Amino acid sequence: MPRESGRKVVATNRKARHDYHIMDTYEAGMALMGTEVKSLREGRASLVDGFAIFYNDELYLESVYIPEYLNGSWTNHAARRRRKLLLHRAELEKIARQTRESGYTIVPLQLYFNDGLAKVEIGVGRGKKDYDKRQTLREKQDNREALRAMREKNRGA
Repeated sequence: MPRESGRKVVATNRKARHDYHIMDTYEAGMALMGTEVKSLREGRASLVDGFAIFYNDELYLESVYIPEYLNGSWTNHAARRRRKLLLHRAELEKIARQTRESGYTIVPLQLYFNDGLAKVEIGVGRGKKDYDKRQTLREKQDNREALRAMREKNRGA
């Protein structure tokens, strides 16, 4: 069977970029069970409440929902279990340094398959205040209106 190529997105945490100023992003592998991989290949996962935390100098992904595999047997996994993230030691130390500052947290941004391997994109970010969220929405709306006005002007010309 030929190996998969390219990037297939399974789940995206769209709310993360709305709620956090993302400073850095990292691509990490995950230590998964077989039924978790099968469930992910069906395109079923949710990153909504997910976050990453350090235990004994290792980074773990918490509260990410990967539902049980429907055709699984007694070997099935727990849906919200703690999953180890696989990163280089230098990256782990850099992330740990960044999160020691107050207000910074690690959130999963996207879950995907890259050339057949399950990966998660994590971001180190600081939570936004309500007025920051309103400002971001206002900027998006202004850009959208400007593009719409230019498109209408180009059609008329």
